Amino acid sequence: MRLSRSATLALAALVAASAPQLGPAAAEVQPEAAQSAPLPSAPSSEAVPAPAAPTLDPVRTDALADDRPADAAPDSPESSSGSAEAATPSETATPSGTASSLEAEKPAASAEAPAAPQAPPPPADPQAAAVAARLADPAPLLPRLTAKEREAIQAFYALGAFKPVWIADRAFTPAAKSAAARLARAGEDGLDPAAYPVPVLGVMTRPETEAEIAEADLKLSAAIALYARDARGGRLNPTALSRLITPVLDLPAPEAVLGQIATGGEAAGDLLQRYNPQNAGYLALKARLAALRERSPAGTAAALPPGPVLRLGMRDARVPLIRARFGLARRAAGSLDAGPGEPEDYDAGVAAAVAAFQKRRGLPASGDLTPQTVAALGAPEARPGRPEGEAEILVNMERWRWLPALGRDYVMVNIPEFRLRVFREGHLKDQTRVIVGKTESPTPIFSGMMEYAVVNPSWNVPPSILKNEFLPGLARDPNYAARRGYQVVRHGNTISVRQPPGERNALGFVKFMFPNNHAVYLHDTPNRSLFSASFRAMSHGCVRVDDPFRFADAVLPAAWTSERLTKLIGKGERTVRLDEKLPVHLAYFTAFVDDAGQFRTLPDLYGVDARMRTALGLPGGGALVAKAPPEPKRRAAEMPKPKPQQAASHAAQPAPRAPRRTARAADTAPAEFGEPGLWTPRPAPVSRGWW
Repeated sequence: MRLSRSATLALAALVAASAPQLGPAAAEVQPEAAQSAPLPSAPSSEAVPAPAAPTLDPVRTDALADDRPADAAPDSPESSSGSAEAATPSETATPSGTASSLEAEKPAASAEAPAAPQAPPPPADPQAAAVAARLADPAPLLPRLTAKEREAIQAFYALGAFKPVWIADRAFTPAAKSAAARLARAGEDGLDPAAYPVPVLGVMTRPETEAEIAEADLKLSAAIALYARDARGGRLNPTALSRLITPVLDLPAPEAVLGQIATGGEAAGDLLQRYNPQNAGYLALKARLAALRERSPAGTAAALPPGPVLRLGMRDARVPLIRARFGLARRAAGSLDAGPGEPEDYDAGVAAAVAAFQKRRGLPASGDLTPQTVAALGAPEARPGRPEGEAEILVNMERWRWLPALGRDYVMVNIPEFRLRVFREGHLKDQTRVIVGKTESPTPIFSGMMEYAVVNPSWNVPPSILKNEFLPGLARDPNYAARRGYQVVRHGNTISVRQPPGERNALGFVKFMFPNNHAVYLHDTPNRSLFSASFRAMSHGCVRVDDPFRFADAVLPAAWTSERLTKLIGKGERTVRLDEKLPVHLAYFTAFVDDAGQFRTLPDLYGVDARMRTALGLPGGGALVAKAPPEPKRRAAEMPKPKPQQAASHAAQPAPRAPRRTARAADTAPAEFGEPGLWTPRPAPVSRGWW
């Protein structure tokens, strides 16, 4: 039997800790020592070496790799570095010294090469030895379990002396039963219960062997760790859907999950469920999903393990799975004559649900769980007249997993809705319309932290716009940029184009910064009439905010009122820092429950829904076609008007105003500033801005 390096080190440490009690001649862990070793609730992740990351489907992280050992990928950097370290133990142990001293030691090192480390002996307890042997076996515990997760589970068991975590006296513990029931009801949170198979005990006429108990215990650990990862958003790799989708996922460590759930007792299922989002938006979609499925009661497939035929009055470990499949209560309610039943009881309610299922499937409606019924339960049941919308709910629930805990203060921009909301102390403080990126230049989906705002910002033209728009214009006309109010700055052989602060600046009077790798931010715009349009995907990626000074009242420190900010207009750039960083979430929800409690769907603006359905194996890979619902009437913002001399002082216009007006009439200088060539309609005489 061969153990992984992490398990070998953990077991060696356990042997060393027990050595003073066992005496110097002790060569293996005695049963008493193994039994006295406590089961840790959360082993340190430092004991888990990083395994090789296999390369499979770049979108689905749930299909990254089987849980094969780390040495199965020798070409990976981790494996290579680990091999190098293991191959040169004398180098890492050699004290620093001169080159001559190292040369002098080389003959001795080559004459007496260190022996390869021997694996510690297996535990003397037969059951612990069976667990250790199964962990040493490279056969996968679950197909979707990654090598890194398997290593973490292996180290967790090693620190617990390889004793079973979920099985005591050949029966599941209360924590195991509670966690298994939650796995069976994974569909309530939009997950697939078949992805987390629950092992069963007591279905054979003979007692389970130590190897079978070890297999069941480890597979339940794998299912629990996998559920927690998926509940936190680990089913997909968002950046593989698009390079502009870059949420930071907080995936839980398997050893921490197992330590918490194993000590949860009868509340273990609730603890496991809380790895799912607890935000109000997610919970509203979850309730909508339950209502949708209630109207179409045929459930999803439920893969039951084989076992004897079940009849009324019998008890079996598969009954909780049947209850979850048909949405029945966890146990039968008590009465005046009898107390409440047990989850494993095959009572009248379960038999009636099975009989109704048999009738729908054309099977003899006896109510007995026959092998034919078990096979039928393993196949999805057809849903005649199934209502549309379940796939849309599932992909939107999945995107809620990409968000961190929202907290009480944050800004939420829902891109397909073209709307921004500000929450303070957990309540909606204000909301406004926004303009987001065009389909060819989408607004990225991620979360950041707003740190400061800039009043009277200047705008440095991005390199892509400079290359595609300004350089060809400058080649035709040296005054191309100056005619539009831009300044050309030369640094040797390179040039940059800057638009100074002013009423015509593409960023308007104020921008709100939350530093990020996408170089996007929230800002004002000189083209405010565009907010009256119902379709507002018009920018190059940044988010333009309607009435930015009202928005500033909601996000900036109380001392910086909108009145105080407007007094700064025309006086040069001014940075205003927030007292505390404010989370900003650029999110993408096409199905949600609005503030009035109404369920709404929106068009799939960037095609994210379609890609996620394909990645999750859901029906309907095409984009959702829906009409955007009507919005509340827009309240036009009252923007400050800078004094004429102030505006002139910040606009680089070498030519007098009258000649510029004449030049535009002659069509030698287009009447646009900020964002030339924007395809969206331009309500005259309003111009168009870049960002």
